[in-house]
Amino acid sequence: MTTEERAGHRVLRSAYAGVVDASRGISEGQAWLPTGCTGWCVRDVLFHLMRDAERALVALNTPAEGEPDTDAISYWRAHRPSTDPMQHNLRMTRISASVYPTFEPLHAAFDETATAAVNAARSSGARRTVRTQGCVLLVEDLITTLIVEAAIHHLDLVVVLDRPGPSEDTLRVVRGTLDGLLGEPLPFPAGDETYARIGTGRQSLTTEQRHALGWRAHRFPLLG
Repeated sequence: MTTEERAGHRVLRSAYAGVVDASRGISEGQAWLPTGCTGWCVRDVLFHLMRDAERALVALNTPAEGEPDTDAISYWRAHRPSTDPMQHNLRMTRISASVYPTFEPLHAAFDETATAAVNAARSSGARRTVRTQGCVLLVEDLITTLIVEAAIHHLDLVVVLDRPGPSEDTLRVVRGTLDGLLGEPLPFPAGDETYARIGTGRQSLTTEQRHALGWRAHRFPLLG
């Protein structure tokens, strides 16, 4: 296993562990609080991330033939926010997350599934191609998308939970993805957490930031 492969697994483990810690031991009332992801409460976000880890397990065991047709950047272009399928997903997630009688079983299920996904990723070659959601991509790119998803939703959770946010290494991965979607580094100074919120529409661009972006401002949010 190369140094880069080990780094990818380490950051994915950090991303998932951060979410587990941020949501550990919260009350039932807190589990129903609205988060930074519009339309979702805490338990909705955790259920969504559990399903994402399940999807990773399936993908890592679904080898694909031929060259990848998607990478860690283009993956997000097929999942733009504010579309009808996205709204449908919001409804499905709320219904499914509500089935759990209390928050603790959901939290335990996410912890278990996330750990399994990390272990499966560690056992897979980074340059192997896999299939997920109609895309063929390298394992290393799949891992990057999982890190981005976990880090962004971790930020959503800490909007209402008084817990630490994502680690610096996970936020750096988010920044790299957002830069890739923008096509260049952000043209104004912003910390990784701020950029993550702006780039995903959780925080609005200021007038000055729009001016600095120029014609590129219409691209925001870069992903949902």
